[in-house]
This record gives sequence, C-alpha cells and structure tokens, in this order.
Amino acid sequence: MTPTPEPPSAETSNASDSEGSLLRNRNISRRTLLKAGGIGSVGALGGLAAYSRFSHPQPTRHQVDTLDLPKIASRPTSAVVIGAGLAGLAAAYELSKRGVQVTLIERSPQLGGKIASWPITVNGYDLRMEHGFHGFFPQYYNLFSLLEELDARDNLRSLDFYSVIYKDDPNDPKSPHYNPEVFYPSHSAFPWNIVDLTFSSSNLFKWGLNLTQLKQLELFKEIVTFSIPQTYDRLDQYSLDEWSNGQFPKGLNDLYFIPFAKSSLNAPDVLSAGELMQFFHFYFFGNPEGLAFNGTRQDMGRCIVDPLSNAIQANGGRILTSTTVSRINWENNRITSVEFQRRTNLDANPKSRRDEPPFVLPDASTNTQTIAQTDAKAVPFWVDRNLLLSDDQTDYYGAGDNLYAIAKTAPKQALSLTCTHQGCSVHKQVAADGNGFVCPCHGAAYDDHGHVTGGPAQTDLAQFEVIEQESSRVRLKPLKIDAVATQAIQADYYIIAADIPGTQALMSLSAGNPNATVLAQVNELQTADPFAVARFWFDRPFTWDQSWFTSISGYRLTDSITIYHEVQDDYKQWAEVTGGSVVELQSYGYKEKEFPDQQSILETFESELYDIVPALKGATRLHRELVNQKNFAGFPPGSYANRPATTTPVPNLIFAGDWVKMPFPCGLMERAVSSGLLAANAALQKEGIARRPVLSVNPKGIVS
Repeated sequence: MTPTPEPPSAETSNASDSEGSLLRNRNISRRTLLKAGGIGSVGALGGLAAYSRFSHPQPTRHQVDTLDLPKIASRPTSAVVIGAGLAGLAAAYELSKRGVQVTLIERSPQLGGKIASWPITVNGYDLRMEHGFHGFFPQYYNLFSLLEELDARDNLRSLDFYSVIYKDDPNDPKSPHYNPEVFYPSHSAFPWNIVDLTFSSSNLFKWGLNLTQLKQLELFKEIVTFSIPQTYDRLDQYSLDEWSNGQFPKGLNDLYFIPFAKSSLNAPDVLSAGELMQFFHFYFFGNPEGLAFNGTRQDMGRCIVDPLSNAIQANGGRILTSTTVSRINWENNRITSVEFQRRTNLDANPKSRRDEPPFVLPDASTNTQTIAQTDAKAVPFWVDRNLLLSDDQTDYYGAGDNLYAIAKTAPKQALSLTCTHQGCSVHKQVAADGNGFVCPCHGAAYDDHGHVTGGPAQTDLAQFEVIEQESSRVRLKPLKIDAVATQAIQADYYIIAADIPGTQALMSLSAGNPNATVLAQVNELQTADPFAVARFWFDRPFTWDQSWFTSISGYRLTDSITIYHEVQDDYKQWAEVTGGSVVELQSYGYKEKEFPDQQSILETFESELYDIVPALKGATRLHRELVNQKNFAGFPPGSYANRPATTTPVPNLIFAGDWVKMPFPCGLMERAVSSGLLAANAALQKEGIARRPVLSVNPKGIVS
C-alpha cells in the first residue's frame, strides 16, 4: 500500500476516506485491517472529540514517507545486528525483507533474549522453560503486525480477563481488605475506560479519591496533559515515591499505581515519575484498545522467536549463535568492522539452557567481508563487585544468576557460581567434611573448588583467571577455553540491540577512536533491580477463581501468579496426564539487600505461594525452576535527557532495545519491537528506501 501523503514536516498520518469507511464497518476485524495496512491516526481529530464514546481513537502512524520510494535495496547493502532479542530480531527481519544482507550475532546459544526458551525435563517429561509469563496487550500494534505478516498471530490466545488481588492482614483492623479488582475487556478509550472501571469496581469506595487535595489534582493534570518531552521536563527529576510523597489516593495506589508501576520492572523508589506517566499513558490513558490481553499457546521461543528467525533465514539472513563480539573497530567517527569469536565445541550437559547445542543457520551470500581469521582466546569481560554478598572470606561479583566468587586466599582465580545443570546460582554450604556449594533449585552439589560431588549436574563449575582488578570490578578470562576462531566483518550499518549490560560491554571493546558522546551515554545507562521467576510443579490440581495471570499486591516478593497448566498447551497436557498443576510466581524488582541469594528468593516465593493458594500446602512439590536476572532496563530519575536514541552521532551506528529513548509512548515488548523497526528505518532512510510505518497509541493526552 502506498503511504498516505502528509506534510513534509509531519511524522504522523491520518486515515484516508477509504480507511475511515473500513474503520466504521465493525464487521471488519482489526486483524484484517492490519493486513491491509490501513490503520489511521487520531492526529487530525485531537482533543476530547477523539475520546468520545462515539469516536473510537485509532493508532497513530509514524515515519510515513511522503514520496513513493522503492521498497527494496537497489544496491548491495549490508548490516550487522548484535543481539537477537525482540529488538534485534525485528530489525534483522525488516532489513532482510528489504534486500539488506543481514548478519545477526547472538552471544547465547538460543535466540530471543528475554523471551528465549530452552528445554527442561520434569520427572521424565520434556517441557520448555522461559523467562516468565509475558502478556501481549492489544495496543502492541507493531509486534502484532509482524506476527500477522508471519502468519503467527494464532500463536497467541486470549486470556479473557485479569485480576489484581491484595494481601489482607485479617489480624490488622486497619488493613484495607480490598476485594479482587477484575479487568474485563473494554474497548472504550480514556476517560471512558476509567468511567467503566469506576462503576464496575467493588472497591470504588475504598479508592480514597479526593480531588480537593493538590497532589491528586496534579496527578489528574499530568494524566490529561501528557506529552513527550514536556512531561519528562516536569517530572523526570523525581522518583515515583518522591513525586507522590505518600499523597496519592491509598486505594488507587494499592490496587493500581503500585502493581502496575512495578510491572514496568522498575521499583517505585527508583522509577522516574516522567517514565511512569509515559508507561501509564501507553497502557491506560492513551490506549484505545481496552484492558484485555493475550498469552502464547506454547513457549515464546516457538510462538514468537522461531517465526521471526525462520523468516530472516528465508530472506537470506545469516544467524550466528554462541558468538561473542571481541572488538569494535573505529575510524573517522565510524565503525569500520566488528570482530567476533564462535565456540565450536560445547562439551557441557546439553540439557543446560546455557549449553544447548547452538542454533546456527547456514551462511548466506552477503556483502559482509571476512577480513581476518586467526586462532584466539576467549574474550575477557568486566563484572561489577557485589557488596551485599561479599564478606571477610570471599568477594562476590555480578548479580542474579550471573555470579562469580573470588576467595581472599586466591585473589587471582574466580569461580562461576552458575550451576551447570539448569543455570541457577549455587550458594555456600558448610558441611562436616568441608565447605562446598549447593544449587537451591535442583540440589546439584559441588566442593569448594567447584567439582561436582552430587545431584544432577554433570559438569564442574567454570573457573576464570582475574587478569585485571579495580576497586569496584574485575576483568575475567576463562581458564578452560573452547576452540574459537576470530573473524571480522565489515558492513554498511551496525545495529547494537543487546540489553544494557551487553551494550556497555560491547562499547568497552572499542578500538581506535570511538565517539566520546556515545560512550558517555551508554555508560550512564542503569539496569533495574533484579527480576526473579519461580515455577513450581505439584502432584495435585487446585481451584483458582481469579484470572490465569493475576497481579499480586502487598507481598514482600511476589508481584504476580500464572496458572501455567491453564495457559500453555504443553503444560495443559502435562497436567492432564499427571493430574498435577504448574504455578509460576514473578517478582518484578526485588531489593538485593532483602534477598541476597537465590535460596532466600526460593524460600520466600514458596512461602508466599502457600499463602496465595492455601490448597497447595499439603501438595507434594515435584520440581521447581528459578530464573533470576539483573539485566532489565532501568529508568531512574534524571536519566531521560541523556538516554541514547535510535540514531546516534555516528552515521553507521544505530541502537535498538527496550532501553532507548523513544519518540512515542510504548512499553516492554512493544518498546523493544518498535525500537527495532525504528533502527531498520534509520538504515533504510539513508539508503533511500521506503520506511515501514510504525504505530503507536495517541502520543498526547486529551488536552495536550
């Protein structure tokens, strides 16, 4: 479809007459409309009229070219995409579809980043584990449009409704005793979605709303006047806790603001108030699609990652997994080449998610040029000191499931605490026959040198040499080195789509004269508090009256519960065959000081699970899995102004990821996908190729 004409200075477009007639015909599904490419915007309507009961706002289209440009590259053009999460996959897919010769590089054995999955075995049954349940909301326009193109939209299923439940204290007379707050599909836009919610809420008279209070009036004003960057100019200097100052309506705070703010994967004490308003605008106040959401029928690897990676391959793209970038070469404010190393012998337990046999697509004929190939050692890397865990005997580095221990008596040697069975972090155990380590997830045991002494693990803990040390970090190099070869490729464009720790590590590998502004911006990025997921298998079913995915408020650790044997087909089948059940708990951002190790996380999760689902107290736990990471994007106060955008001062360097500064409201998976498409568009525009229109909710509040 030819892009809708617009004034040269505009970045959005409006629905044409024919598109408007489609929109008015309620028998035409949004899915059909997406396939037709006929989604318009509310730009010309503006204001309150666009939010009336009788005028359903439509998505805004960004980066619509005014000229009828070619859709396919007319000259040999190449791109290297580093990082195969959603952002990198989206960028690689769009570029490969347009005739750009793409090489996608991923350090892990599996693709997908935060939506990757890997095989596990539970009591003889083969299943797949992932980084926790993810909800797919109807305003994820760009993600859904990719799935439509790939005929993968049916990989998602509606979960019909979802709930928020609050932990009551029956012994505390001051406890608010909220009823479960239930969100049903409602395709009314703001403010009518809030009106509908108000009249349906059984907690209405516990909200604590009082618009005579100045802070509540200020909150309402920020909701209706949201705009980028003006909202950030006003609020980015404050954390949510600082801005609210305890004056938000208590009921609304307990049932809405706190649980949904934490679902941004940033804790309220370190989340920018400006970022919170952007997040809420995308999910509530600017969202015309209602509050329903979807889950995947199987793990996200099969449902989302595989269709994208298969399409990249079909388009001639090259995908390299288990591949580590070792150097980025710079000259004259440009990247000239990227060097990388690939593992060629993986001798660890193949069932481990970190050592799964690599998925490597056949090399395709591309414009990337191999300029060197020599034998080399594995790439050294920096890791920060963990002051919370370090003690008089041992210094610890890293966090979550990426920890390293250095004994004071052997300061030049580090031991990885990542269990070689399923990737949990082992912890110290004092026994009669000496010290050692034990895995809290599945019971693997190691001696104090990291050698396996019991349990399911088959491979010793990895050992590293300390090659450089600073006050707050060390640089490590593996003692046991896989056979690797160093290669270097040149390309027209380099898209870095790793997470924040990965991007910072990549930029630290710069050689030559890297751009100082870009380096400074990347170094200022911060990760959020750690994220944890615990999945439990039990020998019996139980009754659950809430939604299959339910937000939890008021607990120390747990922020959500997912009834997995009701959501994904493989888990349904497992429950039918065994008569058991599978439950997952998530913590969106816990404090490391309160939960310093994975043992304390698992014990707290399990204790809170029995409080949330009392029927499981007498059940037998058959299996459990833990995922514990510290790599989600942080949005602390004051971070907006210098946050890197998609395009950079370097002509051939482009960023993508859920951490980049976005020109319109979006969040989580949709933010990652949208940034990947913006990255692809940046390269396409330089080549004179038509950009892909990207979609968003109305970017402004109703009176902005």
